[in-house]
Amino acid sequence: MTGRNQDGPAARHHRRRAQGELEGQVLAALREAPGAVNAAWVQGHLGGDLAYTTVVTILTRLHTKGAVARERAGRSFQWTPTADEAGLAALRMRRMLDAESDREAVLASFVTALRPDDEQLLRELLAEAAGDGED
Repeated sequence: MTGRNQDGPAARHHRRRAQGELEGQVLAALREAPGAVNAAWVQGHLGGDLAYTTVVTILTRLHTKGAVARERAGRSFQWTPTADEAGLAALRMRRMLDAESDREAVLASFVTALRPDDEQLLRELLAEAAGDGED
């Protein structure tokens, strides 16, 4: 009987999240907030199945990455988003690039692995960024 329960709804409910998935969920909750909110609000908004300490840990990690801001409110903090999910992904990519010694090789490998439409989009974005500096 125990074996059957492992594949039931409770087991699926507590599946291991993909890397960054929880951070994305916390950022989404903060973007839906009416303003700066505390960790308990985030926990409740996410359905309450996460431990309060887990929510605080994720918020702290997001703060370290520059994706959220915090302001002291009594003994705790009020949190606000400074990045969306795309911004968080960009921060992750930048951190990974910064950790490599051969940046050119990493960027070259990244570009050659892109689909043609993504490569074209990247070219357009780079041209746009280069044009912004020529005022």
